[in-house]
Amino acid sequence: MTEPRRNRPRYATHAALLIGGAVMVFPFAWQLIMSLSTHAEVTSVPPTWVPEKLQWQNYPAVFEQIPFLSQFVTTAAVTIARVVGQLLLCAMAGYAFARMEFRGKTILFGLVLSILMVPYQIYLIPQYEIIQQLGWLNTVAGIAAPGIFSAFGTFLMRQHFLGMPRSLEEAARLDGANPWQTFWRIMFPLSGPSLSAVAILTALASWNDLMWPLIVATYDDRTTLAVGLSTMQGQFTTDYPVMMAASFMAMLPLMILFIVLQRRVVEGLAHSGMKG
Repeated sequence: MTEPRRNRPRYATHAALLIGGAVMVFPFAWQLIMSLSTHAEVTSVPPTWVPEKLQWQNYPAVFEQIPFLSQFVTTAAVTIARVVGQLLLCAMAGYAFARMEFRGKTILFGLVLSILMVPYQIYLIPQYEIIQQLGWLNTVAGIAAPGIFSAFGTFLMRQHFLGMPRSLEEAARLDGANPWQTFWRIMFPLSGPSLSAVAILTALASWNDLMWPLIVATYDDRTTLAVGLSTMQGQFTTDYPVMMAASFMAMLPLMILFIVLQRRVVEGLAHSGMKG
C-alpha cells in the first residue's frame, strides 16, 4: 500500500510537466502548420488543424518578398559580434569586480547595475548620434556596437567568479602568473557554463532586436531579420502563411543553438546564483 502512494507524486509531476511541455510546444507546432497552409485555411473559423495539401511553396515565396539571405547574414554577423564582445568584456569586468581591489569599486559597480534600471529608449538618441558621427549607419558595426557590453552580463559573470575558489588564483600566482594570465589561462576557461548562459541570452536578445536596427539601418538588404519580418505585416492584408514560413526559418538557428547549449545554460545560471 505504501508503494503506490510514493509513486503518485511522481505521476502527478510527470503529468504536469507533459501538459506544460505541450503548452509551450504548441505555438511552434501551430506556426509550422500555418507555414504549410493556404491563406484560406489560416484565416478559416474554426481553424484548420491539418492542411489539406502541404504548401511547400510558401518557403521559396519568402525570398521573393524580402531579401532573406542578406538579412540573415547581417543578423548572424551582428549576433556573433555582440556575443563575442559580451563574452570578453563582461567576463573581464566581472572578474575585476569580483577579484580585484581598487578605489571606488563598489560605487562603480553600483553605477553599472543602475543601467539595468534605466529604460533603453533613453539611450536611443545619444547612441544614434554617436553612430552617425562615426559613419556607421547601415553597417553591421553600427547595429552591433551598442550591444557588445551589458550590465546584466557583467553582474552574472561577477557572481560566477565570486563562487570560484581563490586557491586557483593563489596557485597561479605561485607559478608566476600575472593577473591577466590568471584570468585568461585559468579563470576564463573554467567559466564555461556561465559563459554559455551569457552567450545564449545575448544571442536571443540580439537575434530578436527590432528597435535599434530599425533606426540605424534603413536599407532592406542591410537590416536584420526582425525588421524584415515586421515589413511583411501589411496595413490591410497580410500573407500569413509566408510570414509564418519566414518566422520559422528565422527562428530555427536559435532553436538549434538553445538545444545544444541548454544544459550549460541551466548550469551557468544555477552556479552564478546570488552570492556576494
